[in-house]
Amino acid sequence: MTEREYNECVRQYADNVYRFILKNLRHEEDARDVVQTAFEKMWRNREEVDVRKSKSYLFTVAYHQMIDHIRKVKRIQLREEFKEELKVENRPSNNLKKILDEALSRLNDTQRSLVMLKDYEGYSYEEIGQIMNLNPSQVKVYLHRARVQLKEYLVRMENVI
Repeated sequence: MTEREYNECVRQYADNVYRFILKNLRHEEDARDVVQTAFEKMWRNREEVDVRKSKSYLFTVAYHQMIDHIRKVKRIQLREEFKEELKVENRPSNNLKKILDEALSRLNDTQRSLVMLKDYEGYSYEEIGQIMNLNPSQVKVYLHRARVQLKEYLVRMENVI
């Protein structure tokens, strides 16, 4: 990959990778750090990266960086677990984006990443499998389970009203 091809890759895919990572991490600074590290690794390995596969390579590296970041944060922080009661009366009506974001946040990291890669970014099952180190059958099964979980949350009465 030449410097020009690398710059074109940055121009073409930076927003998509950032959006994908931000949707999973839900923290802008962390997402920027992960994406920057992914592009840095791509730059260091540009001689080995096939230009035709640069998008897949970039998403794969970013995904693995995100997983490493999540593991690191979990080791560093002590998490207090508590469940807040859902109050229907406090929810703004017809705020579909907020409800969808809440539904996505209820998925585990793998499920959320699968939904983001397939439904937001448009990757094929095979490409997602390469990015996440899963076979296409696993991708289909995990994605189906994630979508069922999303559906169950989205059709609850308090979310519909």
